[in-house]
Amino acid sequence: MGDAYERELKNLLSADEKALQRMLRSCSLEERDGYSAISRNPFMVVRAAGSLGSDLVAMRWDISFPIEVKSSVHDVLRFSQGPQLMEQADRMSGECCRAGLIPVYAFRLKGVRGDPWKLFSLPLEDELKGRHALIARRLPVMERSGNGNYIMRWKDGMKLSSFLSYLEFLRSGE
Repeated sequence: MGDAYERELKNLLSADEKALQRMLRSCSLEERDGYSAISRNPFMVVRAAGSLGSDLVAMRWDISFPIEVKSSVHDVLRFSQGPQLMEQADRMSGECCRAGLIPVYAFRLKGVRGDPWKLFSLPLEDELKGRHALIARRLPVMERSGNGNYIMRWKDGMKLSSFLSYLEFLRSGE
């Protein structure tokens, strides 16, 4: 089932017309505006092999970032549920630090009306530069439990539609 959501996100970021029309059916006007922005400046999105801890890589002239996709019927995803989740996040964080990229986690809540996608970033030890730094300041950083495990609370993430609007805002400022 996870592959279906990876494809959905890939198609949305690539501005696939059918995927956008399906998403817009249940979105508010504000969410629709965000998704419309991607049509003007789509990403080239490739599925990653997963060895670096990411499912997708979104690229375009002004920004690129790896994306790890998670989906659930529950609105809280705890990385303590499996040690491989923390290992994957740590690996992705380390690789992104080395390359100066922002590590993005996309959380798809199943069965929700409106924009079902929320985005998060991982905390990084190094400071990012340029556009990555601007985006890192906007994206919510994943929470950590008392044991140091990551927690994604869907309600605390940034809507994908809001993220796309923000990217359009950054681009228009140039």
